[in-house]
Amino acid sequence: MVLSEENESPIPEKWPRVTKFVLSASAAAVAEIVTFPLDLTKTRLQIQGEAALSGYGDGGSRRSYRGMIRIAAGIVQEEGPLKLWQGVTPAIYRHIVYSGVRMLSYEQLRESRLGRNEDGSFPLWKSGLGAMIAGAIGQFFASPTDLVKVQMQMEGRRRVEGKPPRVQGAYHAFVKIISEGGVRGLWAGWVPNVQRAALVNLGDLATYDSVKHVLLQNTALQDNIKCHGLSSICSGLVAAIMGTPADVIKTRIMNQPRDAYGRGLLYKSSLDCLVQSVRGEGFWSLYKGFLPTWMRMAPWSMTFWLTFEQIRRISGISPF
Repeated sequence: MVLSEENESPIPEKWPRVTKFVLSASAAAVAEIVTFPLDLTKTRLQIQGEAALSGYGDGGSRRSYRGMIRIAAGIVQEEGPLKLWQGVTPAIYRHIVYSGVRMLSYEQLRESRLGRNEDGSFPLWKSGLGAMIAGAIGQFFASPTDLVKVQMQMEGRRRVEGKPPRVQGAYHAFVKIISEGGVRGLWAGWVPNVQRAALVNLGDLATYDSVKHVLLQNTALQDNIKCHGLSSICSGLVAAIMGTPADVIKTRIMNQPRDAYGRGLLYKSSLDCLVQSVRGEGFWSLYKGFLPTWMRMAPWSMTFWLTFEQIRRISGISPF
């Protein structure tokens, strides 16, 4: 129960949940804006050299950018520096839903459903299970905005290659997707999306929560910025390692051309995309974009967790 400052009367239990949702979404929006150019670069890296496109007849016209720096420089030179933030609007929409839901869900699972031990500790297996469930729930609800974000991120590349644009903005993308595949079309690629989110949160949420409490219990560190920073560095690295393969599959499925019924023309399922990618490009194709993924997740994780912990403190909510 939380007391209001004006009359010290109890605030209904629902308000702390609403406040936590808003604070999570706000911290995620800040982190997303700061690191979005790396997300765009990662997406372009994951699409280039796609083996399935050669069979579709769309691979020959693609320019061959090989590295993260060359891709980023090419975007600035050929499309303009502001295009590094193309797709940031649906990305922010996504994190309002995704981060708000996953953080609130995880805390509810940790405190109410899975439960801490009598000494207040939270076992690693419970942390991992709770993180995967929370990530999957959050990503399922946010999947339509992720689909729009991926398609918008590829528009600058299409224009440079002389191809007609697919979407004019976030609203137009939503309308186009619904008109072609119905409401169900908004959840194209949701299976690998949810799989990725479960793995990323296993690395991010579970690692941050576990490392933070290990540091607090076994070192002289206090619950402050230094402790939050060290925990977020670990969580960003583990999340990138675990989530990159599913992220590659998700991006390719979401970006593939579709028929008049909204069905993908390159891949039948996430498993089919996995098999084709490994068979045509080798196992390490699943880690295309790992460097910018990690370079983005590290500052994203740090920005998010530091912002999140500080605004919780300022708002009078207990530390995460």
